[in-house]
Amino acid sequence: MVQVQAWGRELGFSQIGVAGVDLSSAEQGLQSWLAAGFHGGMDYMARHGLKRARPAELVPGTVSVITARMDYLPRSTPEGWQAHELARLQRPGEAIVSVYARGRDYHKVLRSRLQQLAERIDAAVGPLGHRVFTDSAPVLEAELARRSGQGWRGKHTLILSREGGSMAFLGEIYLDLAMPPTAAVSDHCGACSACIDACPTQAIVAPYRLDARRCISYLTIEHEGPIPEDLRPLIGNRIYGCDDCQLVCPWNKFAQRSPLPDFDPREGLTGATLVELFGWSEEEFLRRTEGSPIRRIGHVRWLRNIAAAMGNALGRNDDPAVRVALTGRQHHPDATVREAVSWALDRHAPVV
Repeated sequence: MVQVQAWGRELGFSQIGVAGVDLSSAEQGLQSWLAAGFHGGMDYMARHGLKRARPAELVPGTVSVITARMDYLPRSTPEGWQAHELARLQRPGEAIVSVYARGRDYHKVLRSRLQQLAERIDAAVGPLGHRVFTDSAPVLEAELARRSGQGWRGKHTLILSREGGSMAFLGEIYLDLAMPPTAAVSDHCGACSACIDACPTQAIVAPYRLDARRCISYLTIEHEGPIPEDLRPLIGNRIYGCDDCQLVCPWNKFAQRSPLPDFDPREGLTGATLVELFGWSEEEFLRRTEGSPIRRIGHVRWLRNIAAAMGNALGRNDDPAVRVALTGRQHHPDATVREAVSWALDRHAPVV
C-alpha cells in the first residue's frame, strides 16, 4: 500500500485509500434520500437504485475499491482566497463560475491518472481486473471516500479533510484484488453550522442532508428547462455552480493548491462580466469551453443561467448595458432562453 500511495502522489493525487465493498449500512440513507425526491431531475440516480451502494453488482468480481483524492485549487490561488471569492458575490455584474470548473474537465484529468495508477498496480502484481470511475457511474463516492479515510462527511455532504478541506475531486478504482482497507477518520464539524447558514437557497435542509432541487449547482448545471422563479433571485451572479458552503467552511483554510496546470483558470472564465459572456455565440461557447466541464450544459443553459444573473443585477442596479444585451436575445430560437430574458428585463432596481 505504501508503494501505491507513492505512485498516487507522483500522479498528482493528494491521498490514496482503500475501502471494502460492503456498503449495506448506507443503503437506507440512499433510499430515504431518493424517496424524498431530493435528487430532482437526476432520474439516473433513482434508475440505478441500490447498485450505487453495491460495487460488486456494478463491476462483478470487485472485492476492493481504491479511493483517490485530488486537490483542485489553481496554482495561482492567493492567500485569503475564500474572502476573495466571497467578494465576487458583491459585484453583481461579474459572472461567477465555480472554482473547480475554471480549468480542464476534471473527469478527463482524474480518469487518465487513475488508469495510469491501475496500470502500475497491474504491472507490479500481475494481471488484474479493474475499472476506474470519477463522478461518472452509479458509485457512492463520498461513502467510499469516508470509509477509506479520505475525510469525514461534512454537514454540506461533501468530504472534508483536516489536511485539505473539501476543495478536492474524488475518484475510484474497482479491483478484483483483495487489499486491506485503510482506516476511517472521525468527524470534526462539531457544532459548526456555517455551511447550512450560508447556503443561499437553504438547500442543506438538515445536517448531512441536501435537497438537490434547491442547490444552485444543480439548478445551473443539471436542471433542464426554466429555473424555478422563486429561486432565481437567490442565485445572484452565479452562472455555473456554487461554492458558498465551501467558502465559509473553516476547514478550507487548509485547502491545498494543485500541482497540476490542468486546473489553472482559463482566460475569460474568471472576472468576466455577465454582458461579455452573454455575448458568446454558440460557436464561441463551444470553442472556449472545449475540454471544460462547462461545455456539457450547452449554450442554451449557459444563456439561461446568465440571463437569470443579469436579471438579478438589474434588481440591484439598472445598468443600460445589461438591458441592451438582454434585449438582443429577446427573440432567441429557444423558449427557455426567451423566458429567462423576459423575466430578467422585468426586473428593476428599487427606487431610492
